[in-house]
Amino acid sequence: MAQYLYLVRHGEQLDAEHGVEDGPLSPRGIRQATAIAGRLSGVPFDRAWFSPLQRAAETAAIMGERMPGVEFEPSALLMDCWPSGPTEDMPAAFQSYFGRVTEDEIDAGAAQMADAVDEWLAPEAGIEHELLVTHNSVIAWFVREVFGAPPWRWLGVNQANCGLTIIRVRSTKPPVLLTHNDLGHLPPELRTGLSVDQPY
Repeated sequence: MAQYLYLVRHGEQLDAEHGVEDGPLSPRGIRQATAIAGRLSGVPFDRAWFSPLQRAAETAAIMGERMPGVEFEPSALLMDCWPSGPTEDMPAAFQSYFGRVTEDEIDAGAAQMADAVDEWLAPEAGIEHELLVTHNSVIAWFVREVFGAPPWRWLGVNQANCGLTIIRVRSTKPPVLLTHNDLGHLPPELRTGLSVDQPY
C-alpha cells in the first residue's frame, strides 16, 4: 500500500517583513490558503496536522473550512525551528544565518526534527494520505532527509507560501520525493516567500 505525505507551508504572514516572529495571515496569505485547499480538496486524507504557531494554525483553519471531513490536529513537532547548526562541511555563505541562534535552540530543533522524521517518514498501517501544514525549515528538513543529504543541506531548500511538497513513504525502500514546492494552484501574484536570503 502506498503512503503519501503532503507538506504545505503556511500562508503569507502579516508584517513578516518587519521581523515579527509570528502573527495572523495577510490578506494575500488568506487567498493562498484558500487556493491550496481547493488544490487538495479531492484527496482522501486519513489525518491532518498543523503547527500551533498562528500563521500555520490560521492556514489550517481556512483549509479545514473548505475540506469537509478533514480534521486538523496541532502538533508541536511541526513548529518552526532550527533543525541543525553550523558544521565543518557547511559552506561559509550560510554562516551568517546563525548569528543570533543559540546552542539550546539548535539542540531543541534537532531533537524535534528527529522525532518528526520518526513520526511521519516511517510507514504506518492504515494510513494512505497525511497532510502537514508547517514551516519552511520543517519541509526543508524532510526534503533533506529523503535525499540523505548532510545536515546543513536544509539551508537553501526553500518553499513558497502554500507551496505543495509530496513525499511517498515506502515500507521496504527509502522515501521518494514526488514533487517539491509545486505552485500550480497559485497565480503569479500569490507566489510569495521565496526570498533568496531566507534562511528558514
